[in-house]
Amino acid sequence: MRLRFPRSLLTYAQKLTLLAAIPLILAVAAIAILVALQARAVAEREITTLEAQLIEAKKAELRNYVTQARNGFYFIYGSAAPDDETAKAQVAQIFSAMIYGDEGQFFVYDYDGNQLVSPRQTDRINQNWSGQTDSAGTPVVDELIRIAREGAGYHSYLWPKPSTGQEARMITYVTSFPSWRWAVGTGVFIDDVLASVALARADVEARVQRTFIYIGAIALVALLVVFGTGMVINLRERRLADAKLKKLTQRVFDAQEEERGRVARELHDGISQLLVGVRYALDNARRRLEKGDERAAEPLGKGIESLGEAITEVRRISRDLRPGVLDDLGLGPAIKTLAEEFAARTGVTCAFKTVVFRNRLDDEAKIALYRIAQEALTNIERHAGATHVEIGLRGHRRGATLYIRDNGKGLKPRRSSATSGLGLRNMQERMEQLNGTFVIRESKPGGTLLEATVPLSHMLPPETTETRKMAAE
Repeated sequence: MRLRFPRSLLTYAQKLTLLAAIPLILAVAAIAILVALQARAVAEREITTLEAQLIEAKKAELRNYVTQARNGFYFIYGSAAPDDETAKAQVAQIFSAMIYGDEGQFFVYDYDGNQLVSPRQTDRINQNWSGQTDSAGTPVVDELIRIAREGAGYHSYLWPKPSTGQEARMITYVTSFPSWRWAVGTGVFIDDVLASVALARADVEARVQRTFIYIGAIALVALLVVFGTGMVINLRERRLADAKLKKLTQRVFDAQEEERGRVARELHDGISQLLVGVRYALDNARRRLEKGDERAAEPLGKGIESLGEAITEVRRISRDLRPGVLDDLGLGPAIKTLAEEFAARTGVTCAFKTVVFRNRLDDEAKIALYRIAQEALTNIERHAGATHVEIGLRGHRRGATLYIRDNGKGLKPRRSSATSGLGLRNMQERMEQLNGTFVIRESKPGGTLLEATVPLSHMLPPETTETRKMAAE
């Protein structure tokens, strides 16, 4: 039973798009969080400052009320004895009449906790409230008396609003009449301040949420742009890749057809004619043998000679398709043999120069450089009209370079580029597959210089005695 592993659900282009989108999403999220934190921190500072300012304004107002009230009857208190009950009653009556706003009033406690004045809550008058606390457990009356004993100050606690009966936060300013042992003060509810603060906080949260929405919308638009751009580029690159693939496939077909045509011509013009000659020679020898002619050996010898030529031609064609000397002796001897056969076949003098370098080439590089040399010599034979060719192979710091120079008429203008013409395109593509370079250094009437370079990545370490023994084993 064979296990089948599922293929990736995402294409390469989709993975690249996601790779571009994920950092964008993370960056936008980080920016949004930082903006929210900074906005909340700044707003909280502003709200705290606002709350403190409003409360300070309330405190100043309370202190002003108490100061004005005290100044209003200070002539009574200042001239009265500590036990002057008439003066006390007169001052208490004045305090009872001093109400303001919907909730404002003055209160008076003696140091024992008895409430003497409470104009809006008269049921509290003449009762001892020592030890009273609010619903949160905060001491009220005892704390007010303590503050008054110390001189004056503020106290905050929960207290029922006279208008509604519901508890609300109150700030009270209390001072003392020490000779009468009174704690006198007034308070104001700050629920409006707290409501303003809560409204400000709600407004901050709303602004933060809007900021998140704006950032999210911008991020969404950016992501759509990224995905849209990625899709457009993907479609465009795919169309270009398809067009290049079709063009490359057509070139491969053209190269195959050209090679097949070359092999077919060589078989027809060479092997086929030689084999036909062998057949006629053998047929002639057979007829002579049937007649008892002693000259039967003559056509038989010609047939054997033609058969030897056919075998030589088959070996040549086979060597052109895959030269055995390239595998056996290496690139230098293979190109040297190719140059010698070219000179023998065409009559064009061909010189081969090489510098022995310790690093060897891998098989792909050797085959590519050999085919380039083979293709170049074929083009020289067909088109250049040259009388001398020079081939060089050398190693250097960048890799290895093959150059081929001839003294022919040069390339035609339409084929002056390294990418025009089937043969030159094949050379160019072979080098591109190896990450190498193929350039036409010079092309003019009187000579052409081609140069192909393979990089160091295709250079193998030099052979040693140990590596040769290991290879042999």
